[in-house]
Amino acid sequence: MNFSVKRIAFVAIMAAAICVIAPFAVFLPSGVPISLATFAVYLSGIILGKKDGTLAVAVYVMLGAVGLPVYSGFSGGLGKLLGVTGGYIFGYILCAFITGLFADLRPSKVGTVPAGAILGTLACYAVGTAWFMFATGSGLAEAIGLCVAPYLIGDGLKIAAATAVGVVIRKKLMNKVEIK
Repeated sequence: MNFSVKRIAFVAIMAAAICVIAPFAVFLPSGVPISLATFAVYLSGIILGKKDGTLAVAVYVMLGAVGLPVYSGFSGGLGKLLGVTGGYIFGYILCAFITGLFADLRPSKVGTVPAGAILGTLACYAVGTAWFMFATGSGLAEAIGLCVAPYLIGDGLKIAAATAVGVVIRKKLMNKVEIK
């Protein structure tokens, strides 16, 4: 993989943006917060594509793992990754990859980018819900009721907003520099 100064800068800027956006959250009784993290993850995949967008999210996850307060509610550390929300945090990496994969295919075709974000969200839900079930001993129905159903409308709104903003930014960047 060829890392130019521009690519490294874009990944670093996007990782920093995720770190700034993601901590803002509203906590629900399940312990899984409604946060802006998924919005930032969608933006990363849409703007930077599958390779660099995924790398930016992985950098964000690692920064939080070492203790920087970049996760929901300005938290961080390995304890957070091993807690009930850890699967969702790791799922962000897969979400960024799938979202970026679709954004790389046809970013200007209506429906392609949101379809990728929806599939990425489903992958994140699958990883996160499986980990939640493991961490809490919950059954599938209970986990879906606590960790998926309350988030569907909000994630749909975040996908719409990230698509609207991300596609415009990506087009402007593509006119200025090559994003791979």
